[in-house]
Amino acid sequence: MDDLTFTHRDGTLVEHVMAAIRHRIASRALPPGGKLPSIRALAQTMQVSKSTVVEAYDRLAAEGVIRSRPGSGFFSAASLAPLSLAELAPRLDRAVDPFWVSRQSLEARGGVLKPGCGWLPDSWMPEDEIRRALRGLARTKDATGLTDYGTPLGLAALRGFLSRRLAEQGVEAAPDRILLTDSGTQAIDLVCRMLLQPGDTVLVDDPCYFNFLALLRAHQVNVVGVPMTPTGLDLGAFAQALAEHEPRLYITNSGLHNPTGATLSGVTVHRLLKLAEQHGLTVVEDDIFADFEHEPAPRLAALDGLERVVRIGSFSKTLSASFRCGYIAARPDWIDKLTDLRIATGFSSNRLAEELVLGVLGSSGYRKHLESLRTRLAKTMASVIPRLERLGITPWIVPKAGMLLWCHLPQDLDAAVVARHALNDDVVLAPGNVFSPAQTARSSMRFNVAQCADEGVFAVLEKAMKLAQS
Repeated sequence: MDDLTFTHRDGTLVEHVMAAIRHRIASRALPPGGKLPSIRALAQTMQVSKSTVVEAYDRLAAEGVIRSRPGSGFFSAASLAPLSLAELAPRLDRAVDPFWVSRQSLEARGGVLKPGCGWLPDSWMPEDEIRRALRGLARTKDATGLTDYGTPLGLAALRGFLSRRLAEQGVEAAPDRILLTDSGTQAIDLVCRMLLQPGDTVLVDDPCYFNFLALLRAHQVNVVGVPMTPTGLDLGAFAQALAEHEPRLYITNSGLHNPTGATLSGVTVHRLLKLAEQHGLTVVEDDIFADFEHEPAPRLAALDGLERVVRIGSFSKTLSASFRCGYIAARPDWIDKLTDLRIATGFSSNRLAEELVLGVLGSSGYRKHLESLRTRLAKTMASVIPRLERLGITPWIVPKAGMLLWCHLPQDLDAAVVARHALNDDVVLAPGNVFSPAQTARSSMRFNVAQCADEGVFAVLEKAMKLAQS
């Protein structure tokens, strides 16, 4: 009687149970007609009284959300609602929500400055080589590349080219161990479809590329962040997370880490792979920034031999974001399964994009473009850092190469507040917590030095910081 009296007096417990059931239905963890836990089991799981669960079930039944079947229990009565990614994670400040930040960068109109985005300005891309490739493809007498479906694995000539490039980095991957995709994001999505089920646990770096978080939310998995160090992830925390959470997958950037710019050390690579083997962990190595490096850093896929590591990449950062083309390099049996998934979700490869990518990558002009790009980025990084430091913004590390700079704001300013003020003046910033699964990067911010050429970036940033202090 006391429990029942307490439940009626404090309705928050009942509402908490009701919200949990609604969330399970909305996230599709409980399908239409699915059986709910027994009253006793749910009471134990949620650490509430049985009478609280009875009250919650009665209210949900009255609303038509669930149905009671005498002698059988309670069942979901809701129709399958459209999947809402926004409902699958805790509510975030819009300034640190990965979907909102992506939309601000992608939908920015002309005149908007984007030091928070993760790509190069248009004028930095190899436009002349792209135009030559377009003209060459248009002149070909074989119209197959213009009109026909691509093969399931993708263009053989491009896979052969990628095989040779991977070999230069110490990764042995024959062309039949490479699957072409529409993008690096699709590559990760296919791997997740193959290996994960809703409720599985995935490890990521903290901070990590924010679209990893958005994509994993769509797969309805538990995301656990492992703190980063200047030489890679914190191996002690990594070992603890493996023992505690038993994850299926670890997703990371190699070479040049996004957002920190950190580079893996050889010691970190060896110890990480040893821990992965001990715990049966699969590693996805996203190597999208490989072409920015002056000297290649150690690679997980090279040491592992593509047994436990899946290597992915794309060409959107150094060639063109309009050519949607990426790749997966993995062990043969996985490539076979991934190819079936590729057909099921996209039917065929993008032959036109693949022909264009091959035309540009194979040109001498592209190699010269990369050499010039690396030099230009190094000079730009060296000029942007002191300008940020004059505002009190300090880099976490000075990256060895690339365009990304992970910084700490002065006086522990809230980066999300700064970002909101800057957006009012048409400057899109990337506050730290958008990259942090644990939301521990409140006063951090990622800058793209290539997008900081306009003086207006620093003027707006200074103004936004002053407003955030007031």
